[in-house]
Amino acid sequence: MTDVLVPLEQEGTEAVVASWLRAIGDHVEANDPLVELETDKVAVEVPAPVSGRLVEIMIGTGAQAKPGMVLGRIEVGEVAPPAKAKDMSDWHSPAVRKALAESGLDPARITGTGRDGRLTRADVDRAVAEGARQPAKVARADMPSHSVPHDQMRLAIARNMLKSVSEAPQVTAVFEADFSAIMAHRAQHKAAFAAEGMALSYTPYLVIAAAMAMQTVPQVNSRWHDDRLEIFHDVNIGIGTALGDKGLVVPVIRKVQDMSLRGVVRSLQDLTQRAREGKLSVEDMRGGTFTISNHGVSGSLLAAPVIINQPQSAILGVGKLEKRVVVREVGGVDTIQIRPMAYVSLTIDHRVLDGHQTNTWLTAFVTVLESWGATASF
Repeated sequence: MTDVLVPLEQEGTEAVVASWLRAIGDHVEANDPLVELETDKVAVEVPAPVSGRLVEIMIGTGAQAKPGMVLGRIEVGEVAPPAKAKDMSDWHSPAVRKALAESGLDPARITGTGRDGRLTRADVDRAVAEGARQPAKVARADMPSHSVPHDQMRLAIARNMLKSVSEAPQVTAVFEADFSAIMAHRAQHKAAFAAEGMALSYTPYLVIAAAMAMQTVPQVNSRWHDDRLEIFHDVNIGIGTALGDKGLVVPVIRKVQDMSLRGVVRSLQDLTQRAREGKLSVEDMRGGTFTISNHGVSGSLLAAPVIINQPQSAILGVGKLEKRVVVREVGGVDTIQIRPMAYVSLTIDHRVLDGHQTNTWLTAFVTVLESWGATASF
């Protein structure tokens, strides 16, 4: 017998068994996807460690799975030779089943990009975006609403958000940032980045500016303990990435303090693409010390508070970039100008930081953005 174990390392507060992809008695081959685990941050498939027959399931669907626990057991032996190619059409994870039910799509009409042709949530989302929806069913007059069961990721997010606001007194400060300097820099260099296969967005500028602001108030890059404050040297910045109705994940760019703008662009593009394809690893989500929530990309001017991704001490919120009328002094005379502006907020754990430190950090952050080129290298 060979035990199937929960991975010793995972990203998220806890893992649960989302679904078993094989039943007791089924033959499996080594590295076949066997069981899917979900945390609040990532879904992970646990492969079969050996070839053989699944003879026991120790932890059922919906149960908590702690690192090192035995999920099930495989009897090692000769597996039945496949009479035909594998049919993965019925091996849908809970997230995929939910997406199919909500969209009304026929899974047989969608090409799966997962292992052995399995459908991923990204496959279903892409099919919806391409207009592959089947004719909608006529709604019954006596059924004006419907219920959608929570998946494990949504339940875990809910628990963590409640835990965050219950444990940490959270305060939000809001500044306004003029994006004129970074817009000019982006316009000047985006063609060169594109030639290298990289899309230069505004987010990398935010990442660099946040790392530079940590030099002014290092306590923002910290973790609260009951007996001490742990201030981190490395600035590992998580970027909130929406996954549609499923929720969001926060892939981490590590050691930003040592990176150039080009390096951040490359890392961000890779992480964002793999997040939306459902291909992030546990390691991609681990070790964040600070988080940026760019909620403005979906049209929000201001969100407050943007709940802290504990055990971190602060989170940056960035609102929608839009042209506004502002007053600027030119030659000692007040002038009315139109500038690209955005609200930026810092929500802090008030056990760690006070208002003066919060405002000092935001001042440094905004200064980097508004004087780009003089304070940040290309």
